[in-house]
Amino acid sequence: MSEPVAILTIAITARALFHMEDSHALFEREGIAAFASFQRANEDVVLAPGIAFPLVRKLLALNAGAPATAPRVEVILLSRNSSDTGLRVFNSIQHHGLDIRRATFTAGAPVWPYIRPFGAQLFLSANPESVRSALAAGVAAATILPEKASEPRQPQLRIAFDGDAVLFGDESERVSREQGVEAFGRHERALAHEPLSGGPFRGFLSSLHALQAAFPAGEDAPIRTALVTARSAPAHERVIRTLRDWDVRLDEALFLGGRDKGPFLQAFGADIFFDDSPQNIDSARRHVAAGHVPHGVANDG
Repeated sequence: MSEPVAILTIAITARALFHMEDSHALFEREGIAAFASFQRANEDVVLAPGIAFPLVRKLLALNAGAPATAPRVEVILLSRNSSDTGLRVFNSIQHHGLDIRRATFTAGAPVWPYIRPFGAQLFLSANPESVRSALAAGVAAATILPEKASEPRQPQLRIAFDGDAVLFGDESERVSREQGVEAFGRHERALAHEPLSGGPFRGFLSSLHALQAAFPAGEDAPIRTALVTARSAPAHERVIRTLRDWDVRLDEALFLGGRDKGPFLQAFGADIFFDDSPQNIDSARRHVAAGHVPHGVANDG
């Protein structure tokens, strides 16, 4: 009998899901033996929600009303803990009522090789090296800076994306960086009817769009998405035509012309925002949870 396949599968590490910085600092300072002893001694002490916890809770809530044999969303835990020290993580998952059933504990080995066998379309981790390896393997991935979770502002799941080098390839951004804004504008006007290439998050966006289609559209839809880009008119046209060519819906599109993205993301109420620019991530994370996508020209060198 085949296993049910979710429309959307997310792989996440323990440090992104839970606030584990005390034990991680102990590991960095005193090594694996001290860390293991600490985790075993505290395995019944529930871990506090981490930065991606509200996102995961909202994602799993989308399974309400779906048959157990056909979930809409699945979340997979990937952890560099051993199964022994990982018991605290699973105890915390059960305490918080998260329906996470599949996990891999690698006892210090890299976790990213297991993303594809699980069929995950997105990987969230606090480890930049793991994220880069996942991106190189063709999986949408982002680095989440660990911190405690904040209270969600609304029950609706809201996800925001940068455009170039995230949803789209970085070829246009390279023109801007290498030849200037005016050359970028000429380039985009000349190619307005030619779809942009897909970036590392195109597949995840398509899966998210398929998940949205499982629900009625409108104000009461449980998912809302936004494009939040530094582009402005007339460079907007190529983006709109590209999304039309992909047959993908984004509920909102913010063409900011270089304005600081953070306040706009707060106004949108993003549960998470994905961007390739470290500068934009620094701005965004003062307002919302943000995932750095180390891809494209902004991350060369």
